[in-house]
Amino acid sequence: MLRCLWAALRTVPCEGLTTTKSSSLLFGAVKVSAACFNTRARYFGNSRSLLTMPEVNTDSLDEKQVQLLSEMCILIDENDEKIGADTKKNCHLNSNIDEGLLHRAFSVFLFNNEDKLLLQQRSDAKITFPGCFTNTCCSHPLHTPLEMEEQDAVGVRKAAQRRLKAELGIPMEQVLPDELTYLTRIHYKAQSDGIWGEHEIDYILFVQKEVELNPDPNEIKSHCYVSKEELKEMLNKAKNNEIKITPWFSLIAETFLFKWWDNLQNLKQFMDHGKIHRM
Repeated sequence: MLRCLWAALRTVPCEGLTTTKSSSLLFGAVKVSAACFNTRARYFGNSRSLLTMPEVNTDSLDEKQVQLLSEMCILIDENDEKIGADTKKNCHLNSNIDEGLLHRAFSVFLFNNEDKLLLQQRSDAKITFPGCFTNTCCSHPLHTPLEMEEQDAVGVRKAAQRRLKAELGIPMEQVLPDELTYLTRIHYKAQSDGIWGEHEIDYILFVQKEVELNPDPNEIKSHCYVSKEELKEMLNKAKNNEIKITPWFSLIAETFLFKWWDNLQNLKQFMDHGKIHRM
C-alpha cells in the first residue's frame, strides 16, 4: 500500500502496469470529421427517435475500450425515470450531453477491515478520464432485464458486482449484491476532453469486506488502499495539478465521503433514496 500511495503522490505509476501519457489537460487525441454525419436510431420506450449524430473517428483509441462503446446504457430523465437506451458511445459524446442526454451509473466504495478505502487509477487506455485516480469502481448498469430491476436498486447492485469482477478481478461470490449498501444518488456533468464526457445520475454503493484482487490492466493502471489522511493528501495534490482525480470522485469527496467514512458501521442514517443531489 505504501508503495502505491507514494507512487500516487509522486505522480508515477504504481503496481508497475502500463506506461503513462502526457499530463496534458486534454486526455486523448480523438478527431471528429465535421463533414461526416450519420443518422442513428435511439430508442425511447417502444418508440424510435431518429437523430443526427456526429461520426467520431475511434481509430486512435484502444481496441478493447472501443468494443465496450457498443454496450447499451439506460437513458433516464432528471428524476431517474427510465426513458430508453443508447450506446455507451453516444451517452459519452459531449455533443449529445449538451443536448441533455443522461444515463444511469454507479460508484462503489469498498473498504477493508482496517477502514481503508480501495482506490484505482484508471488505465491510460480508458476513453474518458484516463490516468485519473478514483473510487473503487465506477461504471453503468446495462439496458438488460437483470440490471434494470428497480426495487431497492437491485439492478444497479448486480451491475456493480459484474464490474467489480471485470475491472478488479474480485470473485463474484466475494461481493454479493445484497452486501452493497445503496446510500443515495448524485447528478453531475463533466467533460473529459473536447469530444468525450460524462452526464450521469450516479448511485452511491458502500461495502466493507476483505477481497481478492486481480485487476485488468486494460481497465486499471494501479490500485491501493488509503486512509482518510492519505486521501486528503491526494486531494491536495490534485488541487495543485500534481495528480489527476475524476470529477465525480472529487465532488463526492468534497461533500459527503468523509462523513460516511466516519460511520461505516452506521450507514443507515445516511440512506436517502428519495433525493438526487445535484452537483
